Amino acid sequence: MTRYYSQDHEWVDVDGDAATIGITDYAQGQLGDIVFVEVPAAGRAVKKGDDAAVVESVKAASDVYAPVSGTVIEGNAALEGSPDLVNSAPEGEGWFFRLTLSDKSELDGLMDAAAYQSFVDGL
Repeated sequence: MTRYYSQDHEWVDVDGDAATIGITDYAQGQLGDIVFVEVPAAGRAVKKGDDAAVVESVKAASDVYAPVSGTVIEGNAALEGSPDLVNSAPEGEGWFFRLTLSDKSELDGLMDAAAYQSFVDGL
C-alpha cells in the first residue's frame, strides 16, 4: 500500500483502485479534542478538492477535503460513536472514508511522507 499526503493535511492510502482517506496527526493536533465527525455516504461521488466530511473539535469545525476524485465505498461508521478515534489513531483506525479512484493521475499532485514532513516543518 502506498501513502500520499495533501497540503490540506489529508492522507491517502492507495491499494489498487481503492483509497482510504483520513487526516494527518498534524491536522488532528491543530484541531484539538475531536467531538463530532460526519463522513460521506456510500455511493457519493466526490471530486478532488470537494468538501467530503466534517470534523468538529472543542476549538472549531472544519471540512475534510477529498484529495482525489472517486466514488465513496464506505464512511468509517466507528467515528459516529467514537469521534475521539481521530485523536488517538488519526492515521489508522481514525480514517474517514474509502473510495474507488476515478483518476489515478491525481495522485501525482500529492506528496510522499518525506515531502509532507518538509511541508509541515515549514509551517
